[in-house]
Amino acid sequence: MKLSRILLVTTFVVLTMGLVMAPAATMVTAQDGPTPQVIVITATPQGESGGDTAPAAQPTAADPNATPVPREFEALRAARAVLQKKIGGNLTYVTAWTWDLLLFPDSMLGCPPAGETPLKGDTAGYKITIQPLGSTTIYELRVTYDLKQVFDCGTAGSAPNGSALPGGGTIVNLGSFELGGQALDLSANTASIMKSAKMKWVKRQVQAGDGNALNYIAQAKSNGFKILLSVLGDKNSVTNPTYQQQYADVVGGLAKSGADAIEIWNEMNLDREWPTGQISGASYVQLLSKAYASIKANNGSTIVISGAPSPTGAAGPGGKTDAYWNDDVFMADMAAAGAGNYLDCVGLHYNEGIVSPTTTSGDSRGGYPTYFFSTMLQRGLASFPGKQACFTELGFLSPEGYGPLPAGFAWAANTSVAEHAQWLAEAAVASANSGRVKLMIVWNVDFPYYTGSDPVAGYAIIRPGGGCPACATLASVMP
Repeated sequence: MKLSRILLVTTFVVLTMGLVMAPAATMVTAQDGPTPQVIVITATPQGESGGDTAPAAQPTAADPNATPVPREFEALRAARAVLQKKIGGNLTYVTAWTWDLLLFPDSMLGCPPAGETPLKGDTAGYKITIQPLGSTTIYELRVTYDLKQVFDCGTAGSAPNGSALPGGGTIVNLGSFELGGQALDLSANTASIMKSAKMKWVKRQVQAGDGNALNYIAQAKSNGFKILLSVLGDKNSVTNPTYQQQYADVVGGLAKSGADAIEIWNEMNLDREWPTGQISGASYVQLLSKAYASIKANNGSTIVISGAPSPTGAAGPGGKTDAYWNDDVFMADMAAAGAGNYLDCVGLHYNEGIVSPTTTSGDSRGGYPTYFFSTMLQRGLASFPGKQACFTELGFLSPEGYGPLPAGFAWAANTSVAEHAQWLAEAAVASANSGRVKLMIVWNVDFPYYTGSDPVAGYAIIRPGGGCPACATLASVMP
């Protein structure tokens, strides 16, 4: 028998607008994701977790001018505090939660702790279910209507496949895999946020000889990060052998100055980055070979990453135009020219996904391989057997909090911040568990620009207002 849900309509409105869990924390499924459904899940009082009881968190003195917090949210806070202590994890963000206001048959809400006997008789209380990030397990707790006691009812089952992070929330095959992010400004706040996501690398992009790189190296080291420098140059001179050697001398000097990894150019399969009509993998390898020799001569431990081509099939079946080459055709041409001898890691980009990295279907645009994480990885390494990939840009675009996307990016219009956070963590797990990815750089950490032509801030993990939902998801899967 259920009590009348006086607050039901109010609850759904509040859930849609966002649930404030604490002064500096919000629930992913409320503010940044879909409204939780109110469902009934059969409790398992004799489940594996037993039936511990604990006093509910007592509300502090309320600000008389503050918006009242619905009682079911207070019950959730109390249940969350108990579960957080039990599992030893941070539940600031969760994958999903539900509440139900019920009459239970006894004073311990049907979940008496071992050795205790409840008083018989109808007792009002809340049934709360919580699915932590990085776990398929759904926990059930019950909170008395007066918010004074919480009863642990163990587990209430598992989430459907695909609704939680793969790998049980832990990267099981870590190997040499590491995580980082591309930052525009490595301020103290940005560095702290990156560390909260368990990132060990920071990527910065520079122009050869622009004078910024040495400062970036020092700044990264002082904040405890390894640094990847993506080094661009003069596209109009890049096919000139003399200029290529000048570029090679610059990146060699950066290696000597402590750069941990250097990416040689960027998206050189587009005439935005390489001279029109001169695009080819073989032409790029001429630059790569000189840069590799110079870097290794100056610092043998600096990782040389080939420039990541732009993922595209726009050149059609032939794979080539004067303005751009398809990335797979370009990389095959690189390999044929001997690129495998001049790189430690194959640079890749993946930044056009609108579905989970765990799937290879369901994209409304079709089934092109660059739309999906696993086929993009296979495509990128197809010409380089035995080599590992380094994702120097991997990101998901969400307009949430900013407004409509430019027409050229409308494919990401329905991606929520909750999906953005979830999918980055899934990509980290998939990368590590593949055994074929050495480094994943999240694109991006803190870029603030959101214009009619370039919504780069929509990729950022630091969202409007300064929150970082993806930091919690990434931290939940990184050791």
